[in-house]
Amino acid sequence: GAGTDAAKEGGKEEEEDKGGPYVEASFGDIFKQFVLLGWTAFGGPAAHIGLFQKVFIERLKWMSAPLFLELFALGQCLPGPTSTQVSFAIGLIKKGIAGGLLSGMLFQYPGLVMMSLFGWAADSIDFEIDVVKGLVAGLSAVGVALVVGAAVSLSIKVCPDRETRGLALLSAVLAYMYQAAWLYVAVIAFGGLVTCIRDRKKPVKEAPGKEGIESLGASKITGGILIIIWAVVLAVVISLRNSTTYEGSNRALHWFEAFFRSGSIIFGGGQVVLPLLLNEVTQYEYVCTGNTLGAGGRVCERVPDYKIYPQGDARIMSWMTEEQFLAGLAISQGMPGPLFNFAAYLGCVTALGAGVNGVIGILCTWFGLFGPGILLIFGVLPFWGSFRKLPIYRMALPGLNAAAVGLVVAAAFQLYDTARRASPFPDTSVAIGMIGFTFVEIYKGPAPAGVVAGGVLGIIAWALRIKWEAAIDG
Repeated sequence: GAGTDAAKEGGKEEEEDKGGPYVEASFGDIFKQFVLLGWTAFGGPAAHIGLFQKVFIERLKWMSAPLFLELFALGQCLPGPTSTQVSFAIGLIKKGIAGGLLSGMLFQYPGLVMMSLFGWAADSIDFEIDVVKGLVAGLSAVGVALVVGAAVSLSIKVCPDRETRGLALLSAVLAYMYQAAWLYVAVIAFGGLVTCIRDRKKPVKEAPGKEGIESLGASKITGGILIIIWAVVLAVVISLRNSTTYEGSNRALHWFEAFFRSGSIIFGGGQVVLPLLLNEVTQYEYVCTGNTLGAGGRVCERVPDYKIYPQGDARIMSWMTEEQFLAGLAISQGMPGPLFNFAAYLGCVTALGAGVNGVIGILCTWFGLFGPGILLIFGVLPFWGSFRKLPIYRMALPGLNAAAVGLVVAAAFQLYDTARRASPFPDTSVAIGMIGFTFVEIYKGPAPAGVVAGGVLGIIAWALRIKWEAAIDG
């Protein structure tokens, strides 16, 4: 009667308030959406998250906006690439493990293929040629500017109040000054603790119902096994690397270990891993000049080992040069899909430089860097379905996310330092970076066009510098 109608009407209003009903997706739907996104998702993690929200929440209504933000937060709080983990999670909550693998791999493979090809091309480029240095300096400047843009976008999205902004600042300062793996975990945990304490007396809104969730993938037992596999692989490869030398067939083990370890300790997305990867593939030593008793004092500078020792010296432990790394970083910023596809480029350049087939390097570094994040998102989601309703988890989320954003900010400044130091014209590189940032972030120009323009400006800067020096000499 009237009571039943009223109840139905009330339930309908509640459903509308939550944005439902939500659309069920087939494997064909997942394929159709992600095969396109894999080739068109430019702009880095922040842009990917915004694109996912427009496509899957606003247009297709596959899930609610709060649920999507929870998936984003979960990716921020787990080691690995955030947008990649969200791409797997979207398919998984619609069609289980098979759906997650389909959505995730369709999102990854275009960037993987293109960065692998660029890796082969980079091996034949002489980065010591002056015009190439100019090109790389311009590409690098815009590449770093795009990392800065991601840091700004995420800060605005994730840090809405004074406390979360303060946590992001603290996280950025500590991560910039002390580049230690344990520190990343510590600042994330501290951020969660702070907002738990702040919000302990506030009423915590429980997580709503399914909101578009059709599956959590594996069972909790299988999820636990996946988490254990990640931990065991990490422990084993670290132990094997420490007990072997970098020669012969052991090289592939060292490549896989370096990238699997990096992927296991990085929180906050692809930008955070970049300084860590640079320190893995390029080895540095401190070179000091001057006298401690002199007027100028003693000055120490961090210099790549290949610039200290003659070519072929056994003391050179770098797998590639800074210039090769920064050129690949710039190119990867102009590619669709996850920034972590940069690993394919690094693996190819590293392997070819060591006289090994590039495919072996790509497999070691790409699976090494992506492996931890993928294992963990598939392993944790079965448990997330339960703990997402816990008040303490929901109170900790703002602080966890804010601290993760701070790590991205620190990475932007670290890469700025590296790119400026490696540039043949540091001040001009900064100016090119400003232009690239304004073009992409302010005028919303396409990232690939910004990267190409940076390379052109770098060549122009090199040509003008040569002309200026010739005029002075004349």
